Amino acid sequence: MTSTDFNVKSIIPALPDERIDMLAATSVLQQQATEIRNQRVNWQSYHQSLMISQEDYTFIVAFDNADAASREAQLQDNRSQCAKTFLNLLGHVSKDQTIQYILVMIDDMLQEDHSRVEIFREHSLKKRESVWGPFLNLLNRPDGFIMNMTSRIIAKIACWNQELMDRSDLQFYLTWLKDQLKQNSEALTDANLHGSRSAQDLSPDYVFKTPAEQHEENLNNEYMQSVARCLQMMLRIDEYRFAFVAVDGISTLLTVLQGRVNFQVQYQLIFCLWVLTFNPLLAEKMNKFSVIPILADILSDSVKEKVTRIILAVFRNLIEKPEESTVSKEHCIAMVQCKVLKQLSILEQRKFDDEDIVADIEFLNEKLQASVQDLSSFDEYATEVKSGRLEWSPVHKSAKFWRENAPRLNEKNYELLRILIHLLETNRDPLVLSVASFDIGEYVRHYSRGKHIIEQLGGKQLVMQLLGHEDPNVRYEALLAVQKLMVHNWEYLGRQLEKEQTQSTKQPTGAGNLAAKA
Repeated sequence: MTSTDFNVKSIIPALPDERIDMLAATSVLQQQATEIRNQRVNWQSYHQSLMISQEDYTFIVAFDNADAASREAQLQDNRSQCAKTFLNLLGHVSKDQTIQYILVMIDDMLQEDHSRVEIFREHSLKKRESVWGPFLNLLNRPDGFIMNMTSRIIAKIACWNQELMDRSDLQFYLTWLKDQLKQNSEALTDANLHGSRSAQDLSPDYVFKTPAEQHEENLNNEYMQSVARCLQMMLRIDEYRFAFVAVDGISTLLTVLQGRVNFQVQYQLIFCLWVLTFNPLLAEKMNKFSVIPILADILSDSVKEKVTRIILAVFRNLIEKPEESTVSKEHCIAMVQCKVLKQLSILEQRKFDDEDIVADIEFLNEKLQASVQDLSSFDEYATEVKSGRLEWSPVHKSAKFWRENAPRLNEKNYELLRILIHLLETNRDPLVLSVASFDIGEYVRHYSRGKHIIEQLGGKQLVMQLLGHEDPNVRYEALLAVQKLMVHNWEYLGRQLEKEQTQSTKQPTGAGNLAAKA
């Protein structure tokens, strides 16, 4: 176990339903599990129909009817039979209700004693089979409870086992978790869209959901908490973090967070981001996914203390954990630009019982205030461009800024120019398009080889395409940028403009009228 994992586990020694708190007791998965425990299985009928063997029948009947002490004694005496029986039952029984019951039994057994995950590992080594295969197959079942309870068991075995999950199985499982988040988020968005439309707005072809279909949709949405819970467990292990990033997990977390999810899911997904930031390398890369702007938006809207606390903790890690001081500085500037200082001043007025929140507010205030003092105009500009959230901040319109800094847009293989051009190609916000067009024009105006470089990077064509944009401000800024791209000698043009302005001020009114008529 790495020191990073120890840090995380010492800060939060137990995640919610490891302690079986109110959240766990009221979650959909737990409610269903409680109902399923009360629906006892008739094991004798399976035995009589020869669907299960005598030794499996003997073990499961004894285990199902035992109390905690008796179960422990049974496992001590017949450890290998436990894994064999459970896996045989999962492989031979097809009825959903019985599969659900078996999974609840396995989950309860592991919850009683985390070391029991070794029972399945020992069995797989003895049989020379994958410990994961039987469980991963169940993730493809259509029943929501079976999928999510299986996922919960896989997470426990993966996190509590002495050996890490195999790479290919890990990739499959993390991809499944990621896809479940996306699907449930999309279903929730669709439900919200339909819910916000009146009956008159709906097309004649719109099919209203039956109560049963609506119930199933609600269940799927609620299962998002269970999926997020599995990720909360998995991402406390460093090797699993990198595997999650490799399947584009961070982008998925942020996409879901930008949707309409409840505060509990918000908290859980931001917790996942927080745990990822304990790895210095991931903390350095995190804002390439626009983590800071997205979390800053959530912070400004947040009314739940737990959500506020976890966002502040992420921000603190983004400053503390990177080994490169320049990255920490960039993160500070990004937070300043996303109005985090303003939110901190608002939070300072509130009374918090949680000492961690107070400490994080003080820490962030100190670091962000210091970064404002050291902030050069180019640092401010570079951070704004990297955030992708361009607005008419003072640096854009400052001729002094462009005179002094235009060549610096060539640094790091034209990094900032490439971002501006990428924004022209992909962004839909008229404000961003207007500012990006203006900046490209100013770069060309103040850097002698700018026109050639912009053409090479494909920027000229994109600016010209914006001449037909629906927004008049975008068209105007694109036109100015195109004019700057077309002019070869800015000093000559400047002298010509000054000359024309001087002549027009000296010219009598009548002469102006005659010139206009001519």
